[in-house]
Amino acid sequence: MTSTDSTQAPQTQKPPVKDPWDLPDVTGLVVGVLGGTGDQGRGLAYRFARAGQKVIIGSRAADRARTAAEELGLGVEGADNAECARRSDIVIVAVPWEGHAKTLEALREDLAGKLVVDCVNPLGFDKQGAYALRVEEGSAAQQAAALLPDSRVTAAFHHLSAVLLQDETVEEIDTDVMVLGESRADTDIVQALTARIPGMRGVFAGRLRNAHQVEALVANLISTNRRYKAHAGLRVTDV
Repeated sequence: MTSTDSTQAPQTQKPPVKDPWDLPDVTGLVVGVLGGTGDQGRGLAYRFARAGQKVIIGSRAADRARTAAEELGLGVEGADNAECARRSDIVIVAVPWEGHAKTLEALREDLAGKLVVDCVNPLGFDKQGAYALRVEEGSAAQQAAALLPDSRVTAAFHHLSAVLLQDETVEEIDTDVMVLGESRADTDIVQALTARIPGMRGVFAGRLRNAHQVEALVANLISTNRRYKAHAGLRVTDV
């Protein structure tokens, strides 16, 4: 008779699949908004501060940022862009497209190691309405990643109505936010931050190479808003 070894090699246990809606706690993170004196940046600053997040508004002129912060209240602070970047954990880029590259180039060192969320939409306007501009790097978010090699660049908050964001009578904003980035840990943080605003949900939408069509879709939403006198947003179904 032949004997057999009754011992068996231990089976490797696969780690459990992570729930995509199991998001981190971001309540203690400081949110900086570059371009926080503009409509979009001011609206985002207001919504995050209203949700209890610590917010710092950044501007090229510190006095303009401080004035905007005082008008918003809710503990919002104002500073020049460099100080805003240095003091924040998450930095939202909400500057006009025309000043996007110049602003980020000047803040490369201040934004090193930071989680940067680009929400800039490269758009042009003519008699036919809004249209997407061609960006050499592919998109505003990809331009940001190229200019900020030491930062963790993501993209989000492109499709939000500045009117709704700033309207104090609006309790909830019914929309999804497309979130893009190279690191799932970073996009999870941005999704969690999005969920701090009542009615909003952050949905992972791919890597930065897919940011162009997300940015460009704003041109379609502008046309929709003009046609229907609305403040259109997006909802992703079945997720």
